[in-house]
Amino acid sequence: MKKEEENPSAENPQKLLNLTTKPSKRWAAGVPAVVAALTDLVEEGIPLRGLRALAKMNQKGGFDCPSCAWPDPDDERSVVGEYCENGAKALAEEATSKKLTARFFRENSVYDLALLTDYEIGKKGRLTEPMYLRNGGTHYEPISWENAFNKIAEHLNALDDPNQAAFYTSGRTSNEASFLYQLFAKEFGTNNMPDCSNMCHETSGTALSATIGVGKGTVTLDDLHEADVIVVIGHNPGTNAPRMMSALEKGKRNGAKIIAINPLPEAGLLGFRNPQQLNGVFGNAVQLADLFLPVRINGDMALLKAIELLLYREEVRSPGLVFDWDFIEKNTTGFEAFVMHIRSHNLEKLVDAAGLSIDLVRQAAQILSDKKRIIFCWGMGLTQQPNGVDMLKEIVNITLLKGSIGIRGGGLCPVRGHSNVQGNRTMLIDEKPTARQLDRLRDVFGFEPPRAHGFDVVKTIHAMHDKRLKVFFAMGGNFISATPDTTYTAEGMRKVNLSVHVSIKLNRSHLVHGKEAIILPTLSRSDKDIVNGEAQFISTENSMGVVQSSKGILDPVSPNLINEVQIICRLAMATLGSRSVVDWGKYHDSYDAVRDVIEKCIDGFENYNTRVRQSGGFYLPNAARDGKFLTEQFVDKAPFTISPVPEIQLAEGEYLMATTRTHDQFNTTIYGLEDRYRGIKNERRVVFMNEKDIKSEGFKDGDVVDLYNYDDGIERKAPLFIIVAYNIPQGNVVTYFPEANVLVSINNVVGESNMPAFKFVRVRIRKHFDVK
Repeated sequence: MKKEEENPSAENPQKLLNLTTKPSKRWAAGVPAVVAALTDLVEEGIPLRGLRALAKMNQKGGFDCPSCAWPDPDDERSVVGEYCENGAKALAEEATSKKLTARFFRENSVYDLALLTDYEIGKKGRLTEPMYLRNGGTHYEPISWENAFNKIAEHLNALDDPNQAAFYTSGRTSNEASFLYQLFAKEFGTNNMPDCSNMCHETSGTALSATIGVGKGTVTLDDLHEADVIVVIGHNPGTNAPRMMSALEKGKRNGAKIIAINPLPEAGLLGFRNPQQLNGVFGNAVQLADLFLPVRINGDMALLKAIELLLYREEVRSPGLVFDWDFIEKNTTGFEAFVMHIRSHNLEKLVDAAGLSIDLVRQAAQILSDKKRIIFCWGMGLTQQPNGVDMLKEIVNITLLKGSIGIRGGGLCPVRGHSNVQGNRTMLIDEKPTARQLDRLRDVFGFEPPRAHGFDVVKTIHAMHDKRLKVFFAMGGNFISATPDTTYTAEGMRKVNLSVHVSIKLNRSHLVHGKEAIILPTLSRSDKDIVNGEAQFISTENSMGVVQSSKGILDPVSPNLINEVQIICRLAMATLGSRSVVDWGKYHDSYDAVRDVIEKCIDGFENYNTRVRQSGGFYLPNAARDGKFLTEQFVDKAPFTISPVPEIQLAEGEYLMATTRTHDQFNTTIYGLEDRYRGIKNERRVVFMNEKDIKSEGFKDGDVVDLYNYDDGIERKAPLFIIVAYNIPQGNVVTYFPEANVLVSINNVVGESNMPAFKFVRVRIRKHFDVK
């Protein structure tokens, strides 16, 4: 068999590069961030084009950053630049001058491309025309737009059941495209709509919907500036949302105390040099965290309960000075049972389970005890834990005790990842739509949407494996690299009859594909979007519920690109034809027409076209932000909840592993090979490990090891990782994704939200080639 006929690897090449290490940093941003951002523009051959685009990114009337979903200021925005290092890198990636033409695919087989790392694949350039991989083919070939849509329609219409297709969504998809995408899927007849929320903040939505009645955060950017205490837990702002550090700095300047809780002492939690200010360039870093608690992996629940117990004891000593009794009586239910539960715990056992000293926990409780304007910010360090829903409910418990929701300077702040991932869900990208949402669609469009819940990401992968899924369509993203259990997922993907990816750049999901595969290139956020001679704009929703316009300014890299709305409409017309009751042609030519119909279907979008044209956009309604709690079980009452503290027992030689991203990375996009703040350069296959654990296992810093997971009775192996001694709790290790995703069992999920638990993986570590 020729190598081109073999299945290419679903993983990054298992080879080591040339690791160099430095001491980890104690501060983030500053001049190095500016240099790194500008260097990427030069490397992509776009210094002038890139700078022109950066000047309009995140500005009013400009375009929304394609990276994270952190909000822009409501008032004036920085003339120096309203973006961060990683936003600039994201812009460089999509505005690159490098192009992938038919000749590139003719000269490079799928097999050979799969031998490249994700970093190398991403640096090849922008996709310029639709490409098709025939059954048994070794190379992608060009295909016309018309033939591409006809081929997809042929596959979809040949299905025995619409539920044999799944329609995945990435966070970069606009509000307009997201709405039409889910509309097409429902008119086609399925709610199989897995999306990237299923892998990042589904846990947040699940916990918050059940407790405060809104599956989103409750704060605005100004609230962070006015808070008395900001708790950052399970999140690394220096890498995952760098502009958040400006908000933390402003809050700190206004008197806020900041508590940082994370297994790793991340630079962005400790100090900040603001590159937009002179003292950030020439002065010392601003210390952000007043208190850092290096909790062990999954020790957060024990820590939160220990804090609650200390707050309760302080309230007993000083009645009325710790708990907000007026808020508790008017707005909550279940308080008595909750207090009985907290009183039943042993403080020393909780502190030990958290892996912390009693002194640190007491300091945290003391900071919170006499404050009301408290904000909790969290990321995937909590949401990707098996008990993540319970832990977020516990955070809600603390804010209910303190009366910290529905007030200025207080509330809940899930730090969302990809730009517009929250907007996708608002636009009804959801495998579990509500009856009310479906009724609205029925009344507006005149067809009966399917009522049965569809597949989320994990269920989609299982359905691929079981051959219940025949067609997989992805609106953006890199499904193979983003998902868990890489080998299992790849085996499933190869069983589908057709995989389709709407993308701006090549990624590994184009190389691990169905029996047939199609790549549909589209415009990026920064590209001009011209329809019938008129420049269009899309809209997005940031992580604090602001809907705003986004209008690209750069000439597209190819005249053969069409926008996502047009892709969806042409797909719908080709697939549904005369049996459709939706006027897809009208929406194909007008974003305004799409926004007009969104207004009819989704609450909060009244006068959408008028308000989205306002400078800075508009806020969506948020009942919990206004102090109103409307859950399925309670009216005007937020319930206190009772959750157990997990008992984590590791066998001898077993460790808890969490995956994380490098600083030179956003989700599955690899910008470079330097994790600057952690001191790692020219390598991604590393495992961070406590020095005492290294010695007890007979290893040394720099040893090459293999990592193993044995969930479900299956041996999963990630070979060739280099040990790096690091300040991390004993018994814990941290690796990068997607390199370690192969170790995450498809069945290792978060309770209730069914998200992959990337932050809680049991592993064993052996020297490379050691076959004990």
